[in-house]
Amino acid sequence: MKKIVLATLIGLVSANAAAQEEIKFAMEATYAPFEYVDENNEIQGFDVDLANALCDVIEAKCTFHNQPFDSLIPALKFRRYDAAISGIDITEQRQQVVNFTNAYYDNSAAFVALDGKVADQASLKGKRVGVQNGSTHQSYLTEQLDGVTAVPYASYQDAFIDMQNGRIDSVFGDTAVVAEWFKKNNNLVYVGDQVTNAKYFGNGFGIAINKDNQELLDKLNTALKTVKTNGQYDEIFNKYFGE
Repeated sequence: MKKIVLATLIGLVSANAAAQEEIKFAMEATYAPFEYVDENNEIQGFDVDLANALCDVIEAKCTFHNQPFDSLIPALKFRRYDAAISGIDITEQRQQVVNFTNAYYDNSAAFVALDGKVADQASLKGKRVGVQNGSTHQSYLTEQLDGVTAVPYASYQDAFIDMQNGRIDSVFGDTAVVAEWFKKNNNLVYVGDQVTNAKYFGNGFGIAINKDNQELLDKLNTALKTVKTNGQYDEIFNKYFGE
């Protein structure tokens, strides 16, 4: 009898484990501090910690998959992944294709250059500025700044290397990401003020989800509210952005 009971319990535990929901998150993991690959080849970062906290609330398993940034939203459309969390600005254009959770991070953008190369944003005219392909930064340069050549890159790491080697004059990216570069490079300067144009950057970062998956959207929004209420969000934020 004991063996039967034990076998039954093991079966129930196994069934529950098998039934655990898995949420497959896509991200472009060269975007520290939001997502990056560490020395153990593991994806880490603010977005990863936040997604794991949300999955804990939902009682789901998170998995993370490194993809080019410009493929994230198309991958959601074709249901290759359940969600994308990768410093994605909420914009009206993107909302026509995917749904977004409530914003989880207030964003702005900034130009950065090597010290002495670009005096101010007006001096960017005629210059080559690196951006990530498919990003709101690329759209902003193309649509708002006449005379500035937007040079698209698969990752900001490549853009930064090219700027250091003199192939481009500046890089335009999210303020928090640009700030990471200053920690390791003392020859960088900001070019002008931060950019907060609401059409491109002012709505914050959101988690993108296929438009047909309202259930997951509701679960993530509820979980996001929970982690902001119980203090987990502040702990994760301070880990990456605290002084």
